[in-house]
Amino acid sequence: MESLPSEGHAEVRIVAATPEAARRVAEVLRRCFASTEQRSYPVGHQGGTRLHLTLDTAHTAEPARSWLSTSSSTEQGQSHADEV
Repeated sequence: MESLPSEGHAEVRIVAATPEAARRVAEVLRRCFASTEQRSYPVGHQGGTRLHLTLDTAHTAEPARSWLSTSSSTEQGQSHADEV
């Protein structure tokens, strides 16, 4: 079992067909949250990329602050079929 990130942080994993697509998604997240340096890894034999980064959810920029204050999760505790 994987350990949980520290309080106020979230671990994010992005899987994309190309490194550029993964970087673009990570850039959007970094505009909303403070984050650590991203780590990227190859995925499969087709050239995909898996990118990991840690977000500091306690230090949010305006886009995330606005969204977080108005959102509520209705699917808490549910995961996708490919998640363990």
